[in-house]
Amino acid sequence: MTMTRDEEARAILAQNDRGGYTVPTDGLYPYQWNWDSVFAALGFAEHDMNRAWTEIETLFSGQWPNGMVPHILFHKVDPGYFPNPDIWGGTGPIQSSGISQPPIAATFIRWLLDHDPTQEARARALFEPLKNWHRWFMTWRCEGGAIVVTHPWETGRDNCPDWDGALAAFEPTGIAAYKRRDTSEVEAAERPNQWEYDRYLYLVKLGAECGWDEAWLRDNTPFRVADPTMTFTLLRSTRDLLAMAERWGEDTSEIRNWIAAMEAGSERLWNPDIEAYDCYDERAGTHTGVISNASFLTWYAGVGGDRMLTHLDRIAGLTRYQVPSTDPAHPKYEPKRYWRGPVWAMLNMLIATGLGEAGHAAHAQALTEKTRDMIGTNGFAEYFDPRDGAPAGGRNFTWTAAVWLAWASPETGRTAWAA
Repeated sequence: MTMTRDEEARAILAQNDRGGYTVPTDGLYPYQWNWDSVFAALGFAEHDMNRAWTEIETLFSGQWPNGMVPHILFHKVDPGYFPNPDIWGGTGPIQSSGISQPPIAATFIRWLLDHDPTQEARARALFEPLKNWHRWFMTWRCEGGAIVVTHPWETGRDNCPDWDGALAAFEPTGIAAYKRRDTSEVEAAERPNQWEYDRYLYLVKLGAECGWDEAWLRDNTPFRVADPTMTFTLLRSTRDLLAMAERWGEDTSEIRNWIAAMEAGSERLWNPDIEAYDCYDERAGTHTGVISNASFLTWYAGVGGDRMLTHLDRIAGLTRYQVPSTDPAHPKYEPKRYWRGPVWAMLNMLIATGLGEAGHAAHAQALTEKTRDMIGTNGFAEYFDPRDGAPAGGRNFTWTAAVWLAWASPETGRTAWAA
């Protein structure tokens, strides 16, 4: 008997469940990834609220003493995965990477709590860890109110053309020979190239050698780029952190200061030359000139008004499915290569959420329906070709299944996140 898409999505979550945490997909990604895991929690909430909270609690069990929540937790080491824990040299309570990922957790925790207020004690127990994570960003990664990254992997948008200039500015010396896992699981044409990967590993080497000393990295790393993904997701999450602080009578002064700083700092990401939000290379002192799907998180963050609406409408006319990870009009657009063109369903959910909250119901509904058709026709791939929706990357992917259940499914999805 053929399963429905809803049944298939629940089965994928179960298949990728490792007991308290999920892997993004079996084989390709054998560990707990930070924002993948938070999306997974939203999918579990459709049918198992306890499991949803456990997912996030397990993620925060790896929080470092300085407040950082790593982008990978190596709960059970897979000897075939590279780069392994020894390469990273993480210093947290669980073997981990030394960088973070987009901080969506506060927003999702608030959503879960609004959906089921009986879980308030679990949400409140996460308040201080969340605040400490946000403080880490504001202490070490805030440049004039915009949030910077020290590694492309930190953004989740690993090989977006935004990073090309910053990566080209240094040579990856001292890298030992290595074998990649991703290209043995997925077509090489759908993954970052070797030139990029060598530089990714050089940046890991720099971090590990300094013991992930954020003060040293701030002053010395060649890669320091202010990023819309990080800035807009942290700003949104901090607004939700504020709402929870007010709910529980916590002091809000520090949180309000963070919000004000990022609201002002988001202007550093506005590129007047292309009339869009993009990245800003702090070392080079220049914008990167790339309109990405992260540029359209402006509404999710609650900044910028409708500055990006013209670009959204323009790009909608260039591909069958939206929102491509790189503007199809950009010369480095590649529709099947990871973050240089493909559509990512979980980013679409955040973009549609912001559009709906900003009063653009028709745009939000159109993006929801396009994503529903893309997944419904092509399955639960990691990402999709924007030209025809062809699946690419890993298959049976956790966050694609999760956002289907939470948002895109005509049976279980919700189009508004208000309680």
